Amino acid sequence: MFYSIKELVQQADLDFQGNVAELMIRTEFELTGREREEVLLLMERNLEVMKSSVKLGLSEKKSRSGLTGGDAAKLDHYIKKGKTLSDFTVLSAARNAIAVNEHNAKMGLVCATPTAGSAGCLPAVLTAAIQKLNLTHEQQLDFLFAAGAFGLVIANNASISGAEGGCQAEVGSASAMSAAALTLAAGGTPYQASQAIAFVIKNMLGLICDPVAGLVEVPCVKRNAMGASFAFIAADMALAGIESKIPVDEVIDAMYQVGSSLPTAFRETAEGGLAATPTGRRLQREIFGE
Repeated sequence: MFYSIKELVQQADLDFQGNVAELMIRTEFELTGREREEVLLLMERNLEVMKSSVKLGLSEKKSRSGLTGGDAAKLDHYIKKGKTLSDFTVLSAARNAIAVNEHNAKMGLVCATPTAGSAGCLPAVLTAAIQKLNLTHEQQLDFLFAAGAFGLVIANNASISGAEGGCQAEVGSASAMSAAALTLAAGGTPYQASQAIAFVIKNMLGLICDPVAGLVEVPCVKRNAMGASFAFIAADMALAGIESKIPVDEVIDAMYQVGSSLPTAFRETAEGGLAATPTGRRLQREIFGE
């Protein structure tokens, strides 16, 4: 078992030849008693749901509230025109993130990674990486196990809850997990993966949770798209050999401190931020009445 990113990196390097996925499978056995085959089958199911949520989310239908729906399809049409400013892979990840969260808003099945509100980042980055890196099925599962390992440390030392730590704890954690797994999938080391986490969280510190009308739609859907984009930039920076001046475990501690200091208005209460704007209040009344 590991309790910090530093310990995770050390154990992966010393005991598993840098294979974070295998470390996580062993840790799962230690925590739950599940044998390897059962753990693999459970992750297979997660992978299946993630891929399905991306595909089904490309529908142009609106959510029940009418706040979201159709943006993934719009971005898909834009990408297919071939005149985008951003890289195809990054835009594909953004599209897929929107798709998953729009599917969630339509009451579709998603895999909480680490929460339903941030469920778009990891599947989006993974599906885009599958195309970019030609990941095998085994490598796709390794991607998810590796993300889970890093996410476990973040959850235990900071938070993955918007109600507790703001959106930095939800989309921030999801994007960081994605960046770490992506770094490894591209051939990076566990240490480089840890640096990718630091880059993401440092640049999402203080991100508030302010869902309009209390629904996980606005601004959540588009934040997932941006979080998926962050993951690619952070992974590239880490693979380039760039290092965080602040150790990653201290960055995670800082996220906890910042989250604990956020006023309740900025922690999923729909009492501040975008939810408290005149338009945000109007949309709430239109959906739920006075």
